[in-house]
Amino acid sequence: MCGICGIINFSQASVNESDLLKMMQIMKQRGPDDQGTFLDGSTGLGFVRLSIIDLSQAGHQPMLSSDQRYVVVFNGEIYNYIELRSELESKGHVFTTRTDTEVLLESYREWGEDCLHHFNGMWAFAIYDKTNKTLFAARDRFGVKPFYYWSDDVSFWFASDLNSLVLSKGKTAGINKQAILDYLVFNRTDQTSDTFYQQIKKLPHGNKLKIDESGIHIAKWYDLRGRLTSPFTSADEFLETMVSSTQLRLRSDVPVGICLSGGLDSSSLASILIQKFNKNDLHTFSAVYTPGEQGDESKFINLYKPLLTNMHFITPTAQSLYDDAYDFISSMGEPVPSTSPYAQYKVMELAKQNVVVTLDGQGADEQLAGYHYFFGFYFKELLQRGKLLSLSKEMLAYQMRHQSLTALKSLLFFLLPAGLRAKVRAGEHNYLQCDFASEYLQSNQVSDNLYSSKTLQDALINHFEFKLEHLLKWEDRNSMHFSLEARVPFLDYRLVEHTLATRSDLIIRGGMTKHLLRQAMQGILPEEIRLRQDKVGFDTPQDEWFRLPMWQTRIREILAQPVLHEYIDPIKAGALYDRHLARQAHIARDIWKWINLYYWLQLTETGAA
Repeated sequence: MCGICGIINFSQASVNESDLLKMMQIMKQRGPDDQGTFLDGSTGLGFVRLSIIDLSQAGHQPMLSSDQRYVVVFNGEIYNYIELRSELESKGHVFTTRTDTEVLLESYREWGEDCLHHFNGMWAFAIYDKTNKTLFAARDRFGVKPFYYWSDDVSFWFASDLNSLVLSKGKTAGINKQAILDYLVFNRTDQTSDTFYQQIKKLPHGNKLKIDESGIHIAKWYDLRGRLTSPFTSADEFLETMVSSTQLRLRSDVPVGICLSGGLDSSSLASILIQKFNKNDLHTFSAVYTPGEQGDESKFINLYKPLLTNMHFITPTAQSLYDDAYDFISSMGEPVPSTSPYAQYKVMELAKQNVVVTLDGQGADEQLAGYHYFFGFYFKELLQRGKLLSLSKEMLAYQMRHQSLTALKSLLFFLLPAGLRAKVRAGEHNYLQCDFASEYLQSNQVSDNLYSSKTLQDALINHFEFKLEHLLKWEDRNSMHFSLEARVPFLDYRLVEHTLATRSDLIIRGGMTKHLLRQAMQGILPEEIRLRQDKVGFDTPQDEWFRLPMWQTRIREILAQPVLHEYIDPIKAGALYDRHLARQAHIARDIWKWINLYYWLQLTETGAA
C-alpha cells in the first residue's frame, strides 16, 4: 500500500527533514499518490502513499489519533477494519475517515499492543507516543510487509525499502558474506533477521519493537506453533474459510485483479472469484511462452478463456531479461536465486496497466506441502512413527504418479546428520571458492531450520518461520516497484492456523500434495487443474536463455570479473557453464546466481543499489 520510514536520534539532536525526504524519494514508487512527514525534535517519521481505501485526503499520513497523542505511519491493509470500526464505535470511539489507518490508531488506543491480535491483514507500522516520547512498531504474522532498520549508538533508522537505508547511509552498510553463502549453496535468503548487509536488519515477522529511554526492545508477539489447536475436519470447512479470506481481500476503492499462473493455487482463487463472487469481468495477468517451452502454462490458463473477458498475457524473453537486468536486480534490493521472480516482475508490469491491487496464491505451498520434497518429510514422519504399511503405500503411490526419485532422495537427505546435509549441499556447488565455503558453511542456519523437521507438520511450520518470507519479499518488491499492492488470501491467519493443525494425511495422500485444497475445490476448479501433479508457477525457459549468444558473451565477461572471485572459482564455473552449453547439464539457477551476485555487488559498490 505504501512506504514508511523514520529516524530516532538517541543524542536528542533534531532530525533533519531532508534525511526523511531522501528515504521517501528513494521508495517513491511505493507511494506515488501522496506523502508527508512528522517531526518532533529527535524523532521524525516519513510516509509515501499508494491510495487503496478512502482515496480522499483524509487518508493522509503521518496520521494523528483523535486525542492527538499518537502518530502513525502504516504500510499494509487491515482487512477486517469495518468490523473493528463497528466494535470500537460501540466502545465510544468516533471516526472521521473511512480508512483502516484510523481504525489501527483507535485500536491501539483501546487495546494497546494487544491490538495486533485483533487485526486480520498485512502490515508494518510505527506509532509514536508524543507524550511518553516512545516508538512502537510491529510487523504482521507472516512477514508480508517489510520493516528494515539500521541501528547504532547514535540513531535508529527504519524504512519499508532496503535501498532507502543503503543509499541514505552511504557505503558503510558492509556485505554479509554469510548471506551470500546461504544464497549460493541453499538458494535461501531471509531465513533470519539478517540481510545481505551487515549493518541492516529486518524486524522478524510476528515481532514487535519498542524504543524508549532504556533502549530498543524486540519481542515476538505471534507464535504460530502455539496457535495450532483447531484443525480442519473437512474440505468444506477449508473452503468456507478460503472464501471468507478472499472476500475480505476484495475490499478496495480501486480495481482488483489476479496474477494467474495456471497452477492449482492461483487458479483456485480465480475460480472462487468467478463462482462465489460472479467476477467474470476479473482482470487476470499471466506470463506465457511457446507451448511446450519450460515455464509455459498456457494450456491451463486458457481454460479460463470461456469464463473471463479480461485476460492479459506477457512473454518474458532472454532479450527482455538482458535489457531489464540492472533495473530488476536493483528493484529487488538483494539477490534472488532464480529468474522466476523476473517472470513475476513482468507480470506486475503488465498488471499496472489495468489495476492497482492484485491477488496471488503465495503461501499455499508452505501450508499445503506443495513442493515435492515435502514427500520426504512425510515419509520420514511415517518411518519414525513406525507406520511402515502407510509408508509403503505412499511411496508406491508417489512412484506410480510421478515416476520420480525426488521423494526418496529427499527422505534420504533429511535422514542425514545436519553437518553432513550442509556438506552435501555445498558439494553440489563445486564452483565455490574453498576458503569462502569452509569459513561460512559451518555457521549456516538453513540446515537446522529447514531440513531437521521430524514430521510434515513441523516442516510446514518451519517453512513459515524460515522460508516463506523471501517469497513474500520478492512479491512485495515486484508489486511495489510498479506501484501495485499484492494481496495473498492463502495467508489469512485463520486459514493458516487451521490448515497447519490438520492431520498430515489430509495434506498429502495417495502420492499427491494439497489433498485438502483439491477436495475443497471439487466442482469449482477445472478438473485438469485440480488433479494436475506437476508444479511450475512463474517459471521461465532460463536454461535455454543462458545458451543464447548474447548471454554467452555476458556470462563469460561476468565470470572474468575479480569482484566475484572471492566467492566463485572462475575456472570451475566456466567449465560447468561449458557443460551447460553442451546440454550435459542444466544449471540455469546457478548461472543466474552468478549473474545476479555480480550485478548486485556492482550496484552496492557504486552506491546505486
